[in-house]
Amino acid sequence: MGAAVFFGCAGIAFGPALALVLLTVAAEPLRVIVLVAGAFFWLVSLLLASLIWFISVHLSDREDAKLQYGLLVFGAAVSVLLQEAFRFAYFKLLKKADEGLATISEDGRSPISLRQMAYVSGLSFGIISGVFSVINILADSIGPGIVGIHGDSPYYFITSAFLTMALVLLHTFWGVIFFDACEKRRYWCLGLVVASHLLTSGLTFLNPWYEASLVPIFIITLCTGLWAFFTAGGSFHNILKCLSCKQEDDSRVMMYSALQVPCED
Repeated sequence: MGAAVFFGCAGIAFGPALALVLLTVAAEPLRVIVLVAGAFFWLVSLLLASLIWFISVHLSDREDAKLQYGLLVFGAAVSVLLQEAFRFAYFKLLKKADEGLATISEDGRSPISLRQMAYVSGLSFGIISGVFSVINILADSIGPGIVGIHGDSPYYFITSAFLTMALVLLHTFWGVIFFDACEKRRYWCLGLVVASHLLTSGLTFLNPWYEASLVPIFIITLCTGLWAFFTAGGSFHNILKCLSCKQEDDSRVMMYSALQVPCED
């Protein structure tokens, strides 16, 4: 039973991310480099946030439960702000790298677009964030023991897996929106990204009241996904064309007979 829970929850949490990596990242070396570097930037932000929280806890009264809970909320907020700060730093680094790649290329264009780097960097932030948030839960799911035997919610593992999946997707969407906002200097979009990230992190403190946390987070994920889709250049016409599996006729196609070389006499 423990193995089934482990693999099931791992598949829910990282199945979409694994599919995205295999289909859109793994075949391109530059995208793999962006993916790994983005994970490193997120790890540095986590290290700094953990250090700040650790120092604040040791300088406070550990017997005060309310104070410790407040410091936990403070640590989560600081972690979110540092993640977004390092996302901005990563944008600056990739912007410089994009200009350098365009300079050395033969046609004067970078082999990877800024939108592609935004998508891959967001995916890297999401994957490494999901790994650190759910790895201990997956380890406990193997057993021994049964969740809920002491009156706790028996849906702890499954809700944690769905929450991790939502956070991975959210980071991917935030990356696309954040990079586009930085490129076009849309500061209100940056504010919305940071605010939605803070809101999502704050909703997790409602657990184990999962209805109050998981449902709003998935609503935020859906809305943010639509926003990222249109930010990346998507449209309803593209969705309908994809669902209908039809290809538009290209009026510029020439008949082969018109291209044939005239026969010599």
